[in-house]
Amino acid sequence: MLYEYMDLLESIGLDLLFASIFFFIGMAIKDVLKQGNVPPFGRKIVWMVLFLGCAGFITKGLIQISWEGAGLG
Repeated sequence: MLYEYMDLLESIGLDLLFASIFFFIGMAIKDVLKQGNVPPFGRKIVWMVLFLGCAGFITKGLIQISWEGAGLG
C-alpha cells in the first residue's frame, strides 16, 4: 500500500522541505536585518524579494497541478 502512494508522499515531503527552507531563510534574513541596522526601505525591498520568490514557487506548483489535471504534463 505504501508503494502505491510513494509519488504522493514524495511530492508532499518535497513541498514540506521547501516550505521549511523558506521559513529558515526568512528567519536568517530577519536576524541579519536586525543586527545590520538596515533602514526601513531596504527591509521592505528584502522582504518583497523573499515574498516574490516564495510566491513564484507556489505559483509554479499550482500551474503544475492544473496542467497535470488537464493531461498536459
